[in-house]
Amino acid sequence: MIPILIAGPALEPVSLAEAKAWLRIDGSDEDALISTLVTSARLVLEAHTHQLFLEQSWKILYDAWPSGGALKIPLTPFMSLEALQVYDASGVASDVSASMFVLDASPQGARIAFTEPPPEPGRKIAGIEMRIRAGFGASAANVPAPLRQAILMLAARWFENRGDAATDATALPVEIAALVNPFRRMRLA
Repeated sequence: MIPILIAGPALEPVSLAEAKAWLRIDGSDEDALISTLVTSARLVLEAHTHQLFLEQSWKILYDAWPSGGALKIPLTPFMSLEALQVYDASGVASDVSASMFVLDASPQGARIAFTEPPPEPGRKIAGIEMRIRAGFGASAANVPAPLRQAILMLAARWFENRGDAATDATALPVEIAALVNPFRRMRLA
């Protein structure tokens, strides 16, 4: 399985104005840096929680159908299935008929269960393509407040230290981890 980002979020969960207010900055000299830090903080926290904060479009490629008749959708929170296609040997895609599967659209564990065997891909690599939308929603208001607060705090920490502080780069600061850990999806398999 290979997830590929098609279209990232149209905005960030924390606006530049919110970040500047949190940092108590009035001027515009640091706007580009602050915007970059907010985006970087979102990406780090998305990776930590295994969740996408704002609506994003993704393409997921599979080499073969999974055994057991169910295809787990790995990105959460799941919003919608846009397409499910199979490629033939010449690279032409065809839609898998919606009558062949049932979509369990649970935001935290979406999956596709096949009611009949799906068509086999004609190529061995990336023969199956799924396009989905995932995230808490399209606007910053859809992102839970603790996650937005964690973005502000992490971006501020980076802004204030600018790489000067000796820290463990693999661990979130305790106060930020406390905000995001309730949203963290654990992977059992």
